[in-house]
Amino acid sequence: MGANDQTPFALDNSGKRIVVDPVTRIEGHMRCEVNLDSNNVIRNAVSTGTLWRGLEVILKGRDPRDAWAFVERICGVCTSSHALTSVRAVEDALGIKIPKNAHLIREIMAKAQMVQDHVVHFYHLHALDWVDVVACLKADPKKTSELQQLVSPAHPLSSPGYFRDIQNRIKKFVESGQLGPFKNGYWGSKAYILPAEANLMAVAHYLEALDLQKEWIKIHAIFGGKNPHPNYLVGGMPCAINIDRDGAAGAPINMERLNFVKARIDEGNAFYRNVYLPDVLAIGTLYKQAGWLYGGGLAGLNVMDYGEHAKVSYDKSTDQLPGGAIINGDWSKIHPVDLRDPEQIQEFVTHSWYKYADETKGLHPWDGVTEPNYVLGAKTKGTRTDIHEIDESAKYSWLKAPRWRGHAMEVGPLARYILAYVHASQGNKYCQRAKEQVDFLASMVNSGIPKALGLPETQYTLKQLLPTTIGRTAARCLEGQYLGELLLEDWHSLVANIKAGDTATANVEKWDPSTWPKEAKGVGTSAAPRGGLAHWIRIKDGKIDNYQCVVPTTWNGSPRDAKGQIGAFEAALLGTPMVNPEQPLEILRTLHSFDPCLACSTHVMGPDGQELTSVKVR
Repeated sequence: MGANDQTPFALDNSGKRIVVDPVTRIEGHMRCEVNLDSNNVIRNAVSTGTLWRGLEVILKGRDPRDAWAFVERICGVCTSSHALTSVRAVEDALGIKIPKNAHLIREIMAKAQMVQDHVVHFYHLHALDWVDVVACLKADPKKTSELQQLVSPAHPLSSPGYFRDIQNRIKKFVESGQLGPFKNGYWGSKAYILPAEANLMAVAHYLEALDLQKEWIKIHAIFGGKNPHPNYLVGGMPCAINIDRDGAAGAPINMERLNFVKARIDEGNAFYRNVYLPDVLAIGTLYKQAGWLYGGGLAGLNVMDYGEHAKVSYDKSTDQLPGGAIINGDWSKIHPVDLRDPEQIQEFVTHSWYKYADETKGLHPWDGVTEPNYVLGAKTKGTRTDIHEIDESAKYSWLKAPRWRGHAMEVGPLARYILAYVHASQGNKYCQRAKEQVDFLASMVNSGIPKALGLPETQYTLKQLLPTTIGRTAARCLEGQYLGELLLEDWHSLVANIKAGDTATANVEKWDPSTWPKEAKGVGTSAAPRGGLAHWIRIKDGKIDNYQCVVPTTWNGSPRDAKGQIGAFEAALLGTPMVNPEQPLEILRTLHSFDPCLACSTHVMGPDGQELTSVKVR
């Protein structure tokens, strides 16, 4: 099946097929199949979500004020993102405006989620695609220390003795045969190109990040009571502010708690500055030097985001990561995105395991239907519960296929940064910092790092560097760094607002359903770690009449649509050469650059479709 002129990718499924099932180091359940030509270059890709969720069905008939508590259980990682998006959808439907403190607290929680999540993604889910853990045993700790001081002289953990201790810890793992999270890597693959010292440095930072990230997310426990699944409230936030009260479990927010939050923000910013960004620059530069500029896919053509982090509450023109859509690679024009417009946002199920009355047409989420229809194509090899090769000419995924004005789109930090760069180039003052970051990135990977390491300098343009697997990975780091800086601004704004005498955290004027209209509909958005997230809700007689989530991985991991257009996962894999198809490191490298969350994007049922439970709504 070929794609049309909107996503011009030529597909060829005649060559050798490689199946990766399950794809690990992600959230949820996923398989991927690719076809290789005689040179082991990927010419066709098929991405399958293999779990059905059904939250949209469970929510029908429930109180819309409770929706956030259900939808944040979609995922154990970006729980706060779903809760925030849900309360925004309900507030949009009912015309509720939240107080300034609530806006700032929500912003702090959202950005803290990003800062922590991006570190966890890179070091604990994605870095192992670039870093050969076992190879670090060959490293010279003294040379590793010199490398650390070259790429990040401000990081205090950089002595030869420190790296020798890390090396000895890894050696004990290897010799014991109990590699834990490092057990099933493709160690020794020729697809790894880092010198041993860079591998040792990265493994040390993996362990540092493991200790630190759990501290940063405690910000959610301060404002939301816990993590995962912090508490939210339609109309604001459920945490009270009382600066004069002593801090204790369940006590209101006071200055001691606020100072604790600031200390965690400072720690995160230091880690990005001294560890994460230098690692991404060094690793990205070395792989770029080796010619690994693959994985662009849709990022070089169609990117989209809804815009987020408004400097002024409820003023989208002040978004510090502005939204919009770029199509067909034209960076000169940003198209506005209207999620209420049924002509702009539609979901198709031509190749999804769902049933529409007319599957040649898409549905806007307000009118969305989530009716499972698990049928396999005639060319499928295997059985319903043990698929060996999927038939992509038929239905093959639990993900729907969302499209913007008919276009397949990529969402995520890379999309946000391409949009921010273009917005800033066109004079938008609210995202100039993002543009500065991108220019710094290009300068460092083209010139700064190569010069420091004695490598040839390059002159790649942004359109060559950004729409790649490396660019996607780098954009995630830049976003976390940027949001950490904005976190500090939000903290100071919150403290100043409280000191001025404002302690309100909720607007409960429309809490009682008797104040609601008989029917209402709304949409809420947020910038989730994996990309633009949106929830659509219809309310009727005080209850949820319809609820639809379109999450980042639904966009990126979508199957073909009615026109044969492929999604971002599939497009990004095309054209990538594989060193050893039996060790599909290159497939994982590009898929992980999206940070897939199939738990969010797939709509729980048994393998034969039997009913598992019945839920009664009061």
